[in-house]
Amino acid sequence: MSNFKHSFFRTLLYAQLLSGFSGVAIAAQISLSVKDRPMREVIKELEETTEYRFFYNDGIKGLNSPISVDVEDADINAVMDAIAKQANVAYVLKSGHQIVLSSVKTVQQQGNKKVTGTITDPKGEPIIGANVVVKGSTNGTITDIDGHFSIEVTPNAILQVSYIGYVAQDVPVGNKDNLVISIHEDTQKLDEVVVVGYGSQKKVNLTGAVEQVTSDVFEGRPTANATQMLEGVVPNLNISLSDGKPGRTADFNVRGAGSINGGSALVLIDGVEGDPSMLNPNDIESISVLKDAAASAIYGARAPFGVVLITTKNATEGKPKVTWSSSYSLQSPQNVPDVVSDGYIWAKHFYDAYFNYNQANPSGINKTQQFSVAWLDEYKRRHETGDFGTVISDGSIGTKGRYVYYPEGTDYYDLMYKKSVFAQNQNLSISGSDGKFDYYLSGRFYSYDGLFDSDEQTDKFKTYNMRFKGGYQLTPWLKINNNFEFSHNKYYNPITYSEGSGVVWRNIADEGHPSSPLFNPDGTMTYSAVYTVGDLLYGRSGITTKNSNLKNTTTFNAKFLGDRLRVNGDFTYQQKTQEKTKKQVRSPYARSADANGESKIEYITGTYSNLAETTDHTNYLATNLFAEFEETFAEKHYFKAMAGWNYEKSSFKRIYAYNDDLLTDDVDNMNLVMGTDNRSITSQWKAYQFGGAFFRLNYAFDDRYLLEVNGRYDGSSRFPSDERWAFFPSASVGWRISQEPWWNVKSEHISNAKVRFSWGSLGNAAGLSNYQYIQTLGISKSDYILDGLRQNYMSSPAALPGNLTWETATTYDIGVDLGFFDNRLTVSGDYYIRKTTDMIVNGPTVPDVFGASSPKGNYADMSTYGYELSLEWKDGFDLAGKRFNYSIKGTLADYYSVIDKFNNANMSLSEYANQSLDKNYYEGMRIGEIWGFVSNGLWQDQAGIDAAEAAAKAAGQSYYNPLMQTSKTYKLYPGDIKFEDLNGNGYIDRGQNTVDDPGDRKIIGNEEPRYIYSFTLSADWNNIWVSAFFQGVGKQDWYPSNEASTFWGQYNRPYNQMPSWHVDNYWTPENPDAFLPRYTGYYAPFYGGHKNANTRYLMNAAYLRLKNIQVGYNLPSEWIKKLHLTNVGIYLSGENLFTWSPLYKYSKDVNVSNIGESDKDLTSSNSGDGYNYPMMKSFSIGLNVTF
Repeated sequence: MSNFKHSFFRTLLYAQLLSGFSGVAIAAQISLSVKDRPMREVIKELEETTEYRFFYNDGIKGLNSPISVDVEDADINAVMDAIAKQANVAYVLKSGHQIVLSSVKTVQQQGNKKVTGTITDPKGEPIIGANVVVKGSTNGTITDIDGHFSIEVTPNAILQVSYIGYVAQDVPVGNKDNLVISIHEDTQKLDEVVVVGYGSQKKVNLTGAVEQVTSDVFEGRPTANATQMLEGVVPNLNISLSDGKPGRTADFNVRGAGSINGGSALVLIDGVEGDPSMLNPNDIESISVLKDAAASAIYGARAPFGVVLITTKNATEGKPKVTWSSSYSLQSPQNVPDVVSDGYIWAKHFYDAYFNYNQANPSGINKTQQFSVAWLDEYKRRHETGDFGTVISDGSIGTKGRYVYYPEGTDYYDLMYKKSVFAQNQNLSISGSDGKFDYYLSGRFYSYDGLFDSDEQTDKFKTYNMRFKGGYQLTPWLKINNNFEFSHNKYYNPITYSEGSGVVWRNIADEGHPSSPLFNPDGTMTYSAVYTVGDLLYGRSGITTKNSNLKNTTTFNAKFLGDRLRVNGDFTYQQKTQEKTKKQVRSPYARSADANGESKIEYITGTYSNLAETTDHTNYLATNLFAEFEETFAEKHYFKAMAGWNYEKSSFKRIYAYNDDLLTDDVDNMNLVMGTDNRSITSQWKAYQFGGAFFRLNYAFDDRYLLEVNGRYDGSSRFPSDERWAFFPSASVGWRISQEPWWNVKSEHISNAKVRFSWGSLGNAAGLSNYQYIQTLGISKSDYILDGLRQNYMSSPAALPGNLTWETATTYDIGVDLGFFDNRLTVSGDYYIRKTTDMIVNGPTVPDVFGASSPKGNYADMSTYGYELSLEWKDGFDLAGKRFNYSIKGTLADYYSVIDKFNNANMSLSEYANQSLDKNYYEGMRIGEIWGFVSNGLWQDQAGIDAAEAAAKAAGQSYYNPLMQTSKTYKLYPGDIKFEDLNGNGYIDRGQNTVDDPGDRKIIGNEEPRYIYSFTLSADWNNIWVSAFFQGVGKQDWYPSNEASTFWGQYNRPYNQMPSWHVDNYWTPENPDAFLPRYTGYYAPFYGGHKNANTRYLMNAAYLRLKNIQVGYNLPSEWIKKLHLTNVGIYLSGENLFTWSPLYKYSKDVNVSNIGESDKDLTSSNSGDGYNYPMMKSFSIGLNVTF
């Protein structure tokens, strides 16, 4: 079976490479000529020139014996026979081109016995190549590919077990004939290798700011999206998800604001730019974050603000290894808004909110339901008697024949959201190697059953992943690899007809009031229900999105000069396709009945149902060619040089088609859409090219003094030809103080001490479109008709920017890495300054007669200051005869950004909810600052208001100005917010709305997150393991915009949902100490002219979240080996289970961990809080099996 699997996957690789290589392995013929060279050097030469690898204990005799061999085209057995005879050693040739060396065994003495055993890691995985030696002797062996060993021992022998990266153990044999030994990782990490740009380096020799996490971090966390597992794991790697929708693409930010044009990190998957949301999390081997310019400079202008390197798993050595993992989850929203579901209570507050603002009675509830005081009085009577129901109006209340509703209440969240959502995650991988050919094949299926409780159609999500990686050792010096990846997902997003692309969860927050039922007595939908959830109950209106990603990378790795010179090349082709079909079907409803009591069917807005189809194609090509040379001179001088070339090209094409009047609402086919007046077909195409040459030089003296120099010469098609190319350098140095000869501190006190410093300068073109430097004409249809046809017209082109050049991000970083108590405690910290100059923003204001908008230019500068700290303690002790291992890790990061230069001579302040580049920034501004009034309570009586008005009038002003409107009467009332007169002019104003004259406003907070932290607890003992991961933000101010509906409720719009915490928490004469002002609609700050941010409602959005908790158990190997299994593990996992925040004193419905994204005004790209798909929490059970 093993040979069949190897042959099968070898055939797959050949098919990918189209190489025509023979699938039959031929034993290599060896030519070797040495004279009187130590055996160590001879076997090293064999490893460099052949595919064979040697395993042995350093203590065996004969390694330094002189060897003389002169053979040509001999097989391995002949060569090894000659070597073994001269060195007096024994050898065993194992599968996978492995050769095990040992001392020649003597005749077994009386009383000796044979002992067998298995060496595993704490999770039961076999350790291949572990050393097993009888203590006090040279008698030893190593474990095979299954972790097994066999050795002859004397009575009362003690076995010493060791393996690189793991703590050595002494194991008494006693009277046992078979041993199962578990060894754990060593906290001494001096040999840990970290993935960096175009290669890898020993962590101890790094001089840049690099952080790496391995696959252990992701195990047992069955999420749809790999990005969700990275949040909080790496200090100053900030993951932003706009909502909890499955498959949502995240924004990666490293070390805070990079540029006002965007500061996203470059994300590379196996060296190629990619989207982690399309990646199988189970395929991830490690993730490296390159934070400073010295580490990321090798990627040039694509990486001025950091790089995230995701490396997928490779083949394992030896016979095929099959791993199957399966998990099942129950998910639910982290925060389901707790709203008033009592119909009358909501209606009473709707009336108060509407009347207090308009000083008039409402006639309807946002078009969907008639309203009158008589109806409210009747509703109150029925509420008190419990006589709820629906009646047909006789004309006394409402229009005759209309349905009049008196429901007990309607809770849309309870009716439309499932209590729990089922999800499953299935993974299968097969990996192995026969020495020449290695392979890794994986597949994944993930499904999410959808949040909406509808029998017809819910928001289901499914994703499929497949990866095949294969490598073939064509010659001892040349290896060919191929990495093929395919992913596909499908998501259905239910929408309504009434709100355009209106997603249902937004409408529930905005329109889902409880004073109307879902259905009329005959089962037809009410107007309110169809306006809120639309066609969801019929399952016909929605957006179906299909994403497909196909990527193939072919590489070659050539080695020369005994592996000192390496040449590498790769070519990648990637095709991404998105197909989006949006169908809006007119939904039937009834708001009145005929004389026979039968509902009169109507259709909400629009004459016809419609269909829109969008197809996006992105083709991406990338190639890299680089060589590296590595050598050590005079034992202490280490030198490594790397140079290469990179080229990338990407093109994007979109085709959009729209038409209305579907022939049938049940088919999504543009051929069956019959409209003629509103048909539309458009297309879009754009492309860019990017390329550059790069180099890196490393030097180390005696592993003490470290130097690295990087450079890249970059070119981008987004710039005009005379500004297209630029050179970006970086340099870093390190000093390993603990390696100094004079360092006399014992390792058990201070094990490692290193300081680092780096500087680098990188370009950024994020502020430019693909054709920014080319003048373009807009072509449109006019309303003028000639000869029966609408005529085309052209709009004038925008002015071209002059001398437009790269934004430049220059980073300075100083860091320290420390280890204490034999590296059981490790500490790493960095402080950095990043200066971004020549940011591309709008130019100076031009006269109206100029005829075009002001061209962009390099007119702004910004600086970011920050630090990050990471501490980890790892140790273990014996507990009941078993090793108990535990670790505690904590991280802390902080940053802030300041505008150093901006084209804002008047220092004008922006309106918080209506920012624009023309006046959004000023010199000295901290990014995220919130300007507002200082509140000193609420007005308690009219006398106080009158006195303030009189004092202002005496100064020739009005205390109240229209910008502070709280009602249509332009008057203040008791219960309104009271502001302090900071400038002492006798009235409340905004001055000139500038930094020098802000009126009575000042900086009251900052919305940027501060003191971002995490800590992880983990332990394992006797095959049981447990871990808990917490992350949070120590300080973040939040002023809720008017669209933060879960905070403001009816203070925003009277017809919005009413948060339960508002009840009895607003001002009345009987409740003067309430937190909220008098109950008034359209009162929330930022609505229309009321941009009155103030200290009273400035919220503390700091939080602590239990991000993940796991407990698992690996079955003992003696239980499963009879089934020919290597490992069986089961686990329970919880994700996003609990969150604590000071904000929850008021509202537990706000997503504090994503508050910067979820609370955006509707004029921006994101909706307000409560309008997005909820973040989810989950409980999972999983099973991992390896055989």
